[in-house]
Amino acid sequence: MSKNVLIITGDAVEALEVFYPYYRCIEDNINCTIASPVKKKLQTVVHDFLPEMDTFTEKWGYKIESHVSVDDVNPADYDGLIIPGGRAPEYIRMNTKVQELTAHFFKENKPIGVICHGQLVLTTIREHIQGREMTAYSACRPEVEAAGATYIEELLHVEGNLVSGHAWPDLPGFMREFFKLLNVKKEASV
Repeated sequence: MSKNVLIITGDAVEALEVFYPYYRCIEDNINCTIASPVKKKLQTVVHDFLPEMDTFTEKWGYKIESHVSVDDVNPADYDGLIIPGGRAPEYIRMNTKVQELTAHFFKENKPIGVICHGQLVLTTIREHIQGREMTAYSACRPEVEAAGATYIEELLHVEGNLVSGHAWPDLPGFMREFFKLLNVKKEASV
């Protein structure tokens, strides 16, 4: 039986952090739905590091279609949730429906994968992350701790049903751990 994964994001999502999980799910025959505040073609961004800058740079990336508005999502239809980073979490976290959807996955103990700045969404449902351990992009540490979670200085961290990653270079391990929680078994190739 195929699994269903929901990705919640919006404009200015980090390109790798939405494309990589989306295509990895498809590659493993997992149904994957991208939801955003408004169903539309989303503008992704590409973050990178330059030696002469103290922070990351941002350029426009490819566009990706969101399949559905968050208002039309029934979270009971999904086995797992992924929240990518970039700047999208800064504004989608203010959407009440995004908060309700994310809370559902905590309440039902379903797998949740959150990477980079995606943890900012979790700070709006602090009752579900208080006392939990997670990593995030280092600049998000103050928000994670202010919400009552314990920031772990690792590039990848798994605690219960929550997989958290630091940034896009950590996506291979992030998806491997998310798939373990989702109970996706690789069939032996012949």
